Amino acid sequence: MNDLSSNEQASTGSRRKLNELVELHFETGWHQELQNRIQRGGPWDDWTLYQLTMEAEQARRVESFEQLQCLRALPDLTPMPHQIGTASKVLHEMGGRAILADEVGLGKTIEAGLVLKEYMVRGLVSKALILVPASLVLQWVRELNQKFGIPAVAQKKAYTWGYDVVVASMDTAKRDPHRETVLGTDYDLIIIDEAHKLKNKKTTNYQFATLLRKKYCLLLTATPIQNDLDELYNLITLLKPGQLGGQSQFAANFVVEKRLPKNEDQLQEVLSGVMIRNRRGDGGIHFTKRHVKNIPLELSPEEKALYDAVTGFVRERYDESGGDMSSMLSLVTLQREVCSSRDAVFLTLVNLFKKTSEDSPLRPKIWELVEKIRSITANTKAEKVLELVKEMNEKVIIFTEYRATQEYLLQFFRSHGLSAVPYRGGMNRGKKDWMMDLFRGRAQVLIATEAGGEGINLQFCHHMINFDLPWNPMRVEQRIGRVHRLGQTKDVRIYNLCTLGTIEEHIVNLLHEKINLFELVIGELDHILEKLEGGGTMEQRLAKMLLESGNEQELQQNLRELGSSLSQLSSEAQSSDMPLKSKAQKPDVVLNLDRLGATVEVNK
Repeated sequence: MNDLSSNEQASTGSRRKLNELVELHFETGWHQELQNRIQRGGPWDDWTLYQLTMEAEQARRVESFEQLQCLRALPDLTPMPHQIGTASKVLHEMGGRAILADEVGLGKTIEAGLVLKEYMVRGLVSKALILVPASLVLQWVRELNQKFGIPAVAQKKAYTWGYDVVVASMDTAKRDPHRETVLGTDYDLIIIDEAHKLKNKKTTNYQFATLLRKKYCLLLTATPIQNDLDELYNLITLLKPGQLGGQSQFAANFVVEKRLPKNEDQLQEVLSGVMIRNRRGDGGIHFTKRHVKNIPLELSPEEKALYDAVTGFVRERYDESGGDMSSMLSLVTLQREVCSSRDAVFLTLVNLFKKTSEDSPLRPKIWELVEKIRSITANTKAEKVLELVKEMNEKVIIFTEYRATQEYLLQFFRSHGLSAVPYRGGMNRGKKDWMMDLFRGRAQVLIATEAGGEGINLQFCHHMINFDLPWNPMRVEQRIGRVHRLGQTKDVRIYNLCTLGTIEEHIVNLLHEKINLFELVIGELDHILEKLEGGGTMEQRLAKMLLESGNEQELQQNLRELGSSLSQLSSEAQSSDMPLKSKAQKPDVVLNLDRLGATVEVNK
């Protein structure tokens, strides 16, 4: 035993001595090498490469699985807390399948981009398809590339479908020859913008969407319910089949009438697992103020003569048709155009003249109107707009409904030394982007038709002029939403031109005084318009009143009655109890999604 112990001690001592010699060798070698390099002045490793190595190692660190890893890779984007919360909820609680139902202007595109980027960073998504309205394709491509560093491409040629992240319109994707390619591809993530257009399961869009092969899916819409609970059922079934059971089972469990649910708490629990809705009134979401100024204008005698003559002409045709509104579409357009510009009226009259037979008694009457146009030498509205733009001395977007008015204003501004660019629906994607870049950089004025009321974001501009007002209030709200949205840092100033003694004067009164459109939270307007009983849309009501009123006094009386109805509905929308609405909440759409969908909890 003693011999064995002595041998073990000797062995241990030898190993210790060997280790010391090895350590001394390495220490001496390292020290000597350092001394040699100091004496020779190098060579040294590249300090920049060392820094990059350190940054790469830090970037690879995962401090928490719940934390969004992509945020460190987004130097040009600082998401809002509710957007980060939404992305986290989609990833960790909803399994990557969700309806993002935020109110307009809260950044659903940013939320979807965060989800896509996070899945790509984690290696869970490499193949993605984003389906959006055609007018939004380039905007999505630009935002994904610039804000998220995602190499998205717009679909143009057949080979484009082979790229990893493709943005395309639904109409393009569903038609041949693209349909077979898209349906034959396994996508890791599919994003569908303006998803409320899929609410009817009988449409080709819905049926096409059900055939898409996907692992994760996001549906983006501010209005998942508009008229019927079945619309919500269809969207959720598209997203997660079976989530609400069969349609008859869903109806039995949750539907009293098509717009009235039952078992609300249970329905909310089911929906909160698949739908997120953030509201403008939620804490931490800040919007600048709206300042509205209505500008009444006296038409010149020549302009007023044209307005009265057009109104009389349209009423005569209505009486001759026996009150058939379906035959009056072009003439109602004429009535609206006369509040915009002589140029818009002229084009419609020329087209009407061409369609009228040579022996028709209408031809001389049409020509009389053309002669009245010839006598007009100035545009009262255009002159006022020029004055406003010069006073602002800042970028401003001017909205008009009519292409002819847009062309007139472009020439008018240029003749007065102001830079202005157009934006309209007929432009291809590239030209729209070009016009937007010119407006950001060089031009003071953007003149947009209704195509500018959808899809484009203009937070860098905070002045807006309604040169003429649509008879559809929702289109007015869409216009305002282009500038008054999340990311706008300045108060938005809205100017409404209003010609006295015309239907336009009454429309401004209805929108501003009766329903306070310019201060409404989005969603309240939907509710008010839905509650209007009978008589069709507000546009149809206004046209019918204008055509059937025997004189100005009768028209004013009919409009006062409509205004009283709208005013009452507006008051109800802000105070009374409605289905699915608590008094502490503002009504939303037809059903109150705020009590149905999940909201995001963020630290205030």
